[in-house]
Amino acid sequence: MSDMKNDREIISASLKKVGKWVEDNDYKAYDPADGLTSYLRPLTFGNLFLDRLLLQLVWRSPINLRLLLGVKPLDSFIGRGYMAWGYLTMLKITGNENYKHKAVSCLEWLKNNKAPGFVHYSWGKMFDFASRGGRQGKFEPITVWSSLIGQAFLDAYEIIGNEKYLEVADSICNWILEIPRNQTDSGLCLNYTPSGDGNCTIHNQSMLGAALLARTAKFNGNPEYLKVAKEAIKYTCTRQLPDGSWYYGEEPKYHWIDNFHTGYNLDALKCYVESTDDKTYEDNLKKGFNFFKNNFFESTGRPKYYHNRTYPIDSQCASQAIETLANFSGYDESSLELGLRVAKWTIENMQDRTGYFYFRQYPFVTLKVPMIHWAQATTYRALALLLSKLER
Repeated sequence: MSDMKNDREIISASLKKVGKWVEDNDYKAYDPADGLTSYLRPLTFGNLFLDRLLLQLVWRSPINLRLLLGVKPLDSFIGRGYMAWGYLTMLKITGNENYKHKAVSCLEWLKNNKAPGFVHYSWGKMFDFASRGGRQGKFEPITVWSSLIGQAFLDAYEIIGNEKYLEVADSICNWILEIPRNQTDSGLCLNYTPSGDGNCTIHNQSMLGAALLARTAKFNGNPEYLKVAKEAIKYTCTRQLPDGSWYYGEEPKYHWIDNFHTGYNLDALKCYVESTDDKTYEDNLKKGFNFFKNNFFESTGRPKYYHNRTYPIDSQCASQAIETLANFSGYDESSLELGLRVAKWTIENMQDRTGYFYFRQYPFVTLKVPMIHWAQATTYRALALLLSKLER
């Protein structure tokens, strides 16, 4: 293990810089998928292919086209959730009440800005979205973000002790129970959104929903939450590949294996096991984590995007890798050291001198566009969690 005191100083300094950047910018920045907020949107005439083309042009361009195309920095529901999560972790480490005030402010903002048209708490994107999977409307809630934000509310309940935060998590769980699901002979897959026919085969949002259901049930004992969570975990674990990996989704168009969605699956499965004491899928957890740590990182700590290809070097892969490795530090002896290597590589190579983290690196160009949730908020949470493990 490297010099622990020096490691803590490096992580702490980086945390302060990125936290200050986010707060100085009033929690607003760009998002990789914000291209449809451009003034060019009417020229797509509502055509899905043209919408996807415009969105991907802004997303993938080696230069930042947003200023030219009228795309403005926006707030972010998931960004606020991750910042609250990070603040709560820092509160737990330091006892500093300033972190409590910041966390409470973010959580209250989220409560006041839940998805319109839904009884229960849930959140989506600040913009329209178009992908090969179809469309998502502005503010339409999604299972991934709602479930992750729910984990922040559960942390608030545990750390601050206010029952209202558990009530929000419980409300999110009720929303999850109402979304369509793909019921099979070997488990169920929770839909990505509340719309559609329920034939979803994508794993990460279903696993994250299951994790929130299971952890909430640990506090309120809801048997329906446990039943649905177990079936969702069964769906994904029975479709784990022999080497321990998972495809992004079961349909052939989703047959890739990437870093951060694998991290989501692992964190969710670990949360389920720890919340329920159900040991059925412990071997799946072990195989999955071994695949993760052995296939997504170079010796320097640089995170790979795919299991068999490095580029693009993506800030979301870096932040989620740090979080997952920190999360598994009590489970695997090598995890904390690897997490430190990833964190220090990311700080040295992707953090701007002004404090924010770059979006992506390619072989000959770095996209230095300041995103809000994709790099800043997720990395703040990840580094705070890593620091908490180092403090132990």
